[in-house]
Amino acid sequence: MKKKVTVFGSFVVDLMGRTPHLPVPGETVKGSMFKMGPGGKGFNQGVAAHKAGADVTMVTKIGKDTFGEVALNAMKELNMNSDRVFITEETETGIALILVDEKTSQNEILVVSGSCSTITDEEVESITDVLKESEYLLTQLETNISSIEKVIDIAYKNGVKVILNTAPVQPISDEVLSKVDLIIPNEVEAEILTGICVDSKEAADKAAEWFFNKGVKNVLITLGGRGVYISSEGKSGIIPAYKVDAIDTTGAGDAFNGGLLAALSEGKNLWDAAVFANALAALSVQRLGTTPAMPTREEIEQFLQTH
Repeated sequence: MKKKVTVFGSFVVDLMGRTPHLPVPGETVKGSMFKMGPGGKGFNQGVAAHKAGADVTMVTKIGKDTFGEVALNAMKELNMNSDRVFITEETETGIALILVDEKTSQNEILVVSGSCSTITDEEVESITDVLKESEYLLTQLETNISSIEKVIDIAYKNGVKVILNTAPVQPISDEVLSKVDLIIPNEVEAEILTGICVDSKEAADKAAEWFFNKGVKNVLITLGGRGVYISSEGKSGIIPAYKVDAIDTTGAGDAFNGGLLAALSEGKNLWDAAVFANALAALSVQRLGTTPAMPTREEIEQFLQTH
């Protein structure tokens, strides 16, 4: 039986250009292609979970402008409910400028959050009913921190399991950490937050211990091509990543987070959910873009059968 879930986070329009190499300061490089589409960590994760079969309510904030329409049109196309998307005339919809090196698939990203950084306490309080019906809340650090603290607090008080993806990384208070059921940093974020360089299983264990001491219940650290590290209920280990030919790694972390949420909402344990999420992420990096690269449930099932 699928449980309802809420994804609270950012929406930005991705403006993506591919280039023979990433420019150095002062250099102009001729790009080979340009693509515009829906994005933002929150939105990417919400779409990934929705396409993977989760019953998702997406909560975000956009401006009353052309880029805001991109969000609403994408949700309509995907049959996603947009009732809890806040719209403002005071600030513009956020954008992300993404440069992708076509030889290495490495990227450089500049995010301007726009409306997403202006979510008010009143707006967060208005989704209390949705949170109360949810088994899980998934959020990130790309909206204003006051909104993140508020939504986590409401979820926690109502017995909702809080999943926090610590990107883009910034300081998190001990009070917030104590309300988190599952924290998901990547290896760089884990090092910034804990001061421990996550270059081995032993180091990951130490980083996990740091989070446990703050009151976090479960820890999952994404390790890029090495896979994912999990520490939960006294057991820890690394689940290897699937080997695929990546053409665009933008949004791979979001694909993973959304896939994990979908699998957890169906009652899978954290380990099995991570395998499912790895498959989703492996499929997404073989396509261009973020939201448009998220695979369907059928594609994920097929991939798991053949790998």
